[in-house]
Amino acid sequence: MLVARITDKNPLSFQETAMQVRQCVVHATAVTAADLAPFQGMEPHLVLVFASLEAMQSLDVQVLRQTLPSAQWVGCSTAGEISQQGVSDGSVVLTALRFERPAFRVASEPIQGMADSLGVGQRLAARLAAPELRHVMVLGQGADINGSGLVEGLTGTLGPNVVVTGGLAGDGGRFTGAQVLGPEGVSGRNIVAIGFDGPGWHISHGSFGGWQPFGPIRSVTRCDGNVLYELDGERALDIYKRYLGDYAAQLPASGLLFPWSVLGDDQNAMGVTRTILSVNEADGSLVLAGDVPQGGHVQLMRASVDALVDAAESAAQAACATQAPVGDRLAVLVSCIGRKLVMGTRVDEEVEAVGQVMGSGTTVAGFYSNGEISPHHGSFDCKLHNQTMTITLVSEVAA
Repeated sequence: MLVARITDKNPLSFQETAMQVRQCVVHATAVTAADLAPFQGMEPHLVLVFASLEAMQSLDVQVLRQTLPSAQWVGCSTAGEISQQGVSDGSVVLTALRFERPAFRVASEPIQGMADSLGVGQRLAARLAAPELRHVMVLGQGADINGSGLVEGLTGTLGPNVVVTGGLAGDGGRFTGAQVLGPEGVSGRNIVAIGFDGPGWHISHGSFGGWQPFGPIRSVTRCDGNVLYELDGERALDIYKRYLGDYAAQLPASGLLFPWSVLGDDQNAMGVTRTILSVNEADGSLVLAGDVPQGGHVQLMRASVDALVDAAESAAQAACATQAPVGDRLAVLVSCIGRKLVMGTRVDEEVEAVGQVMGSGTTVAGFYSNGEISPHHGSFDCKLHNQTMTITLVSEVAA
């Protein structure tokens, strides 16, 4: 049995890992019982599914449940699938987990539109709340939602002792029809979450961006939640188009290449980035993936491939800082679609950088998203992020 031992000077926790992890990648839009054969002798308790939009919509949930009846199925559609093989498109990544003590629960709630983002977070948290709850991993549909409201609803209801991580489903950059897999099957309206109970888990996280600011700092003179109307008294869309130049003709898709950094009262970066979901030509507004503060400040950002890869490595190092590389671990990677667009054919490099930090005992799974959910680095204050590599590292401590 593998054991990590600590001294007072070592931040790594003593643990004997008990979790089993297996993964397979199906390069097709349909998953059959034969594809699940590698998992049958394992009898997993949980299977995570990250798939292209077309594959997620084609999932035969009845076949999944009949083939592996002991498993709970949780997942979402993507803007690119992440696995041990790297990054793929049009595939299905299935990661099966078996625990010594399956102390987890899965819950889902439908969202009734963007205005219900706070409420659905509150309802979902209420379903999971329990004295022994330690961590929640959430997957939300990534289009008609205010991710900041979802996070506020979750954290405000669960309280400061429960850490929340996860992300918003992707749909290949369409921002119209992301899907989530949960107890009710595949849905374009549901938010699903896994609640991890008790002391038997070791779950850590890391989140870094790697984007650099450019252009002047702008004052937010008119906004409503995640809808940005005016900067310095001028229509936000007009300012944005000026800075994008030739890229302006490709909006809203090109907005993924130029996110906003939300600044603090001292006009320094807070580590919060906002991606554009859509634009409104009529009123000149930008619909963002999360809130910006009225009277606050923002600044445009851009990135290089090398900076994004370095940030992914930093996220992995942060997630590993309190966990020893011992036994089976699962690293759930949620990276923004904007990063994928910037890196292009080099996108595998950020996943490779994470894998090198994690080591051979860690299985990597995840997706390119419409938003990432994690605490800030060095804190438990959970926020919606955009344009980051966010990692949730899960292991089970043996009894």
